[in-house]
Amino acid sequence: MSEEEANRLSNACETAEEKLVIWTLLDTGLRVAEFCSVHRNMVDWQSHALRIVGKGAKPRVVPLSTRTQALFEHYLAQNDQIFMGIRKVQRIVKKVAVRAGIMRKTSPHVLRHTFAVASLRKGIGSPFVQKVLGHERLATTEIYLNVSGADVLSQYREKW
Repeated sequence: MSEEEANRLSNACETAEEKLVIWTLLDTGLRVAEFCSVHRNMVDWQSHALRIVGKGAKPRVVPLSTRTQALFEHYLAQNDQIFMGIRKVQRIVKKVAVRAGIMRKTSPHVLRHTFAVASLRKGIGSPFVQKVLGHERLATTEIYLNVSGADVLSQYREKW
């Protein structure tokens, strides 16, 4: 998903629940099951991070953006955990994508991919993105990071 599409998706959120889902997935790269398993004691409020137990029972730390932490503070002040199932999150993502006029297939996994690409474009190194996504091998992370020819030229000109 392009940066412009991600912005349209973010701006198309109408409810706090939609913002919680869309903004968290776009800003953290969490897997949908990881998002659905978040509970209050997983949030490190001072460090602005989530302590996730990911795929394969591997623990990791996922940074929270300012907007995402604010949403978690509000939601988790009223609830001990995220009370949404995977299917509900998938429906929310699709509904907001339609409202945003995004024609391509949009799913929580697409938002994870969008997070990875956006992180790379912002200059975050692949090994750091690997850790945030919870990948064991860097090669797995690099599958997410489709770099266009324009990105290569831009990066080369900027650094060379």
